[in-house]
Amino acid sequence: MGPLEAVGLAAGLLGAVLFGCGAVAQAHGVRRHPAPPGHLAGFVARSVRDPWTWLVLAAYLGGFLLHVVAIWWLPLYLAQATVAMALPVAALAQRHVEEPLGLAHWTSVGLVVLGLVLLAAGSGSAGATRTDPVLALVLALAALALALASVLRHRLGPAGLGALAGLGYAGSAVAVRGVQLPVDGPVLVCALAVPSFSLVAFWLYSLGMDRAAVSSATAPMNVGQTFVPAAVGVALLGDTVRHGWEPVVLLGLVVSTWGAVRLGRAGDLARPHRPTDQGSAELAPSG
Repeated sequence: MGPLEAVGLAAGLLGAVLFGCGAVAQAHGVRRHPAPPGHLAGFVARSVRDPWTWLVLAAYLGGFLLHVVAIWWLPLYLAQATVAMALPVAALAQRHVEEPLGLAHWTSVGLVVLGLVLLAAGSGSAGATRTDPVLALVLALAALALALASVLRHRLGPAGLGALAGLGYAGSAVAVRGVQLPVDGPVLVCALAVPSFSLVAFWLYSLGMDRAAVSSATAPMNVGQTFVPAAVGVALLGDTVRHGWEPVVLLGLVVSTWGAVRLGRAGDLARPHRPTDQGSAELAPSG
């Protein structure tokens, strides 16, 4: 691993810390309100008036910028795996908000870390940025498909909402690889796809965390945002693996994802208390 890859790995891990802390803050912010908005427009309208949401967005923005560095300088399978570290961070922060960590939690954290070590050991070089009309069209269609899938949000539990959010963040990661200079039509589509995917994913993730513990929505999200970009990066974007290390990288992906899912399943799957629940009226926001 060269200097640029090392910087990319450090940026990805630091971004994961911000994502993890932001996830817990996001869950707290969502649950401060009597009910989540059922439509994206209502979600945005309420969010722009909520200082707590701006704090969450600042954490996510910082994490996203660091993650962009990781996406540019690391293969997507490693860059996205660093995001899985957000789940252990969220679990540790969640300990002070929602639930204590037991042996199952700590074992799962260890699996995520072990998988990340295996991925780092076997990673090759990152592919170059790619911008062409085909990629731009695929991203535009994928963003439209995600928006249409969000119509089913009322029928989905926290795992389903988290999985859809993961696909949204996966699309955002792939779109980042298409942003470069000079700016032309396909580059502009890729650039617009980044916030489009991220906004819908953020909304769906918020709805998922409103219905269950932080880790319950985050675990399936990590699966989607790790495996999809990993496959796209190797198959289409030129990401490479060290010669002979392909089984190690695959094992690292499986282990880190398994740890993330296991940690999510170890969380409390019950719907959290809302401000309107008995005994929690003091959590209701003023004004």
